[in-house]
Amino acid sequence: MSAPCFDPADSRPLTRVAVAIIERVVHGEHQVLFAQRPTGKAYAGYWEFPGGKIEAGESVIDALIREIDEELGVHIRSATLWRSERFSYEHAHVELNFCRTMDWRGEPHGREEQAFAWQRLNAISVTPLLPALHAPESGVLAGLRAG
Repeated sequence: MSAPCFDPADSRPLTRVAVAIIERVVHGEHQVLFAQRPTGKAYAGYWEFPGGKIEAGESVIDALIREIDEELGVHIRSATLWRSERFSYEHAHVELNFCRTMDWRGEPHGREEQAFAWQRLNAISVTPLLPALHAPESGVLAGLRAG
């Protein structure tokens, strides 16, 4: 599949997605949680920040709380919308609403049989990452690394 980019002329319906950047500090190291996309989904096997589609009438934060509970069994207590980015993939035109949280409870477990991994921001070792995360127009990883 080709790398994503935003195409303002893309006339396909926009799919809004809530994306969780779940953070923790362990022994002084800042870490974020990545999940691997399960078999049967576009970009299966790629690593991403977990999340999912925002349903009609649902806020970004409400969708985030629901999706993370459904996917990983983690309860998000509070989160902040950090940034939004749009991408045109071969399979969809998406708006990714990245939310940051350190206010969560529970131990992640892949309810969709997906793998997950805690990663240090300056030493991300899971590959391949979803192209949206390292596309030239994305500021997500650089923004996280900058603090």
